[in-house]
Amino acid sequence: MIEMPPLQFADVNGIRMGFYDAGPKTDRPPMILCHGWPEIAFSWRHQIKALSDAGIRVIAPDQRGYGATERPEPVEAYDLEHLTGDLAGLLDHLKIDQAIFVGHDWGGFVVWQMALRHPSRVAGVVGLNTPHTARAPADPIEIFRRRFGDSMYIVQFQDPGREPDRIFGSRVEQTFDAFMRKPLPRQSGASAEQPTAGIGASSKTNLAFPQMVAAYDAKFDSRTPILSAEEKRVFVDTFTRTGFTGGINWYRNMSRNWQRSAELDHTVRVPSLMIMAENDAVLPPSAADGMEKIVPDLEKYLVRDSGHWTQQEKPEEVSAKLIEWRRKRFG
Repeated sequence: MIEMPPLQFADVNGIRMGFYDAGPKTDRPPMILCHGWPEIAFSWRHQIKALSDAGIRVIAPDQRGYGATERPEPVEAYDLEHLTGDLAGLLDHLKIDQAIFVGHDWGGFVVWQMALRHPSRVAGVVGLNTPHTARAPADPIEIFRRRFGDSMYIVQFQDPGREPDRIFGSRVEQTFDAFMRKPLPRQSGASAEQPTAGIGASSKTNLAFPQMVAAYDAKFDSRTPILSAEEKRVFVDTFTRTGFTGGINWYRNMSRNWQRSAELDHTVRVPSLMIMAENDAVLPPSAADGMEKIVPDLEKYLVRDSGHWTQQEKPEEVSAKLIEWRRKRFG
């Protein structure tokens, strides 16, 4: 298993944040790797090694609510103002003026927002699976509820009783067994369901993740695991200790984030890279259609034969693309 660099800590934006820092301190601008849900900085282990070996400084935090980083109690402490403020505070702590922000899944939403909310700190942005979109025409939770119904996981996550938190928290190993797998090969032909843009590739896709995990038995799952036994143990041990509420609280701020972003200019004005995964059922490549309108300096790259956990499913390809784009755009 790939060894992580030593865990370090910084007091940023009112919390204590754990992070990893590798590669030459003289390299500029460094790349900040931001994980998604339910993940931790360890999700970037392959890229931390490959990028630092290539002479690039790379920093990977456990973000607010996750892993070695503090988990404040108030739900509002997990809105995008706090999440982007944490990253700006990490730059302050490390005395870094500007960085390239790389984000996967929820981390992708955060890094695109960094370019809107802290533009002077952002040299470039890489979205992995997660596209940048214009502000939704209505409250996103209501859009999800209308399109997918009340059982869709993001709608369920709004439950003030925190039932999804309990389901995942009481079945941690089951959760990672169910999630961290390669998708089955895509069907072809007229009957195959084609992904449609937006979160939740298809309105026929079962996105009732808490119930899926509750009923899950790995013995009957023919999909290939992404994690080795040792790697899975890192995730299971971490989330057994922390629970899932910190990360789910990010979702509980989606309406608040939407309400508070009305005045933001949603155009990203820095060099940007969008890495898409061919078989991601939740964030399909089609979700990035039209991004060029609000990200004028954009390159797109498709990773074939990968599902949602792209930097762990196709680590060599993702790392090589990050290195190639970083050298081409920043020397």
